[in-house]
Amino acid sequence: MAPDVSKGSKGENNDVDHTLLQKKSETHLQIKAFKRRWIILIIFFIYAAINSFQWIEYSSMTHLVVKYYKVSTLAVDWTSIVYMALYPFFVIPASYIIDKKGLRTAGLIGCIGTAIGTGIKVFSVRSDLFLVVLVGQAIVSMSQVTIICLPPKIAAIWFKPNEVSTACSLGVIGTQLGCAIGYILPPSIVKDSDNLEDIGAGLYLLCWILAGSMIPVTIAVLFYFPAEPPLPPSNAQANLRQNKEEFSTKAFFLSIKKLFQNKPFVIHMVAYGINIAVFSAVGTLLSQFVLQYFEGASEDAGRMGFIMVIAGALGSIVFGILLDKTHKYKEITFLNYLGSAISVFMLMYALEWKSMLLTYLSCAIVGVFTNAYMPVGFEFAMELTFPSEESTTTGILMAMTQVLGALFAIGVGYLNLWIGCYWSLFSQGVLLFLGTVITGYVPNKLLRQEAFKQNLIERKVSHLGSRLVFIE
Repeated sequence: MAPDVSKGSKGENNDVDHTLLQKKSETHLQIKAFKRRWIILIIFFIYAAINSFQWIEYSSMTHLVVKYYKVSTLAVDWTSIVYMALYPFFVIPASYIIDKKGLRTAGLIGCIGTAIGTGIKVFSVRSDLFLVVLVGQAIVSMSQVTIICLPPKIAAIWFKPNEVSTACSLGVIGTQLGCAIGYILPPSIVKDSDNLEDIGAGLYLLCWILAGSMIPVTIAVLFYFPAEPPLPPSNAQANLRQNKEEFSTKAFFLSIKKLFQNKPFVIHMVAYGINIAVFSAVGTLLSQFVLQYFEGASEDAGRMGFIMVIAGALGSIVFGILLDKTHKYKEITFLNYLGSAISVFMLMYALEWKSMLLTYLSCAIVGVFTNAYMPVGFEFAMELTFPSEESTTTGILMAMTQVLGALFAIGVGYLNLWIGCYWSLFSQGVLLFLGTVITGYVPNKLLRQEAFKQNLIERKVSHLGSRLVFIE
């Protein structure tokens, strides 16, 4: 009698099915999202905010720093420019460390560096110690290089798939919130006075508030900020751990070379750099611009900067929703860029007309478009460079913005001294219109969307003839 093949096959299939179910169950048991993930995010949020606060800390009260330290406005501009000037030199080493050493090492560098730089500035409160201010700012700015790259990594390593975007956004908002507070807090603590000792007392209090706030968060990072959770929060992270490859220096630098060979990305990178650099330059000199038209309005200038950043955060959410709904990456990037250019000209005329209300409104509109362009342009870059590593693409984009940001801030500072605020802002509006034109020439190659569509087609084909119901 012939062997019962169907029976044997059925038995084998049952064994295979049982094995697959067992493996699936084992994998399921190894996945867990720990509650401490929110504590990790809060720790990062705090020290990222303190770091970005210091970008605008002195520029938001330029006239007081000039009076106390007896330096030029251009010297004060360098307390912000140093953030942009040092970034290009450290972005590649920072990306290398993050890829090779992981989250804990990057977190320690960012936090401890910020704490050291902040602590040094406590000893800078004497009228002949402005150099110490710059040393402290330089250390804080070097620490910022690793901080900028961490939100997506924290989100991926610690959070569930349906929380990743939210966690990443919260990490980025920490940086934006710190910058916003940096506009309003220093002028409210350091009051103008003919007595330099009173100004010095305000500066001393401000430095101690920052240094004191870094002590508990640094302790938290040292003892409560591991490289990764004990168990992965998602199947994707579980697979990454199982199939983790050895870090390759050669592959790391090849990925960077590949980006510079991507023509659409290179064109977009130039446009992206111009837009964010203009925002950085205008933000750095905003207090000086406002005080030229509204004497004694330093606190108003701080509030305007605060509104500009907060409006930008809200604009980021709106434009992000539009991108998700329409997938019109180039079109929305172009319109956002055009809005950025128009908004700077609005600010220019609002100041020229000496209308406080219009200046507040113009600052908000500048923030909505220029600050919101950051995530819009970033998403467009992800489309143009897929499947390149997002962290590498981010680093290269940010390097361009920091180089141009430093150049623009220095240039606008000189223009402001030579020909005033009106023509300084005019130059920035012209640059934004140039960036808009450049954006129009970016080839609209949405590689990520094409990959999604191709994957969808393959999945549909694989289900042809199946009795399974395939639901998109």
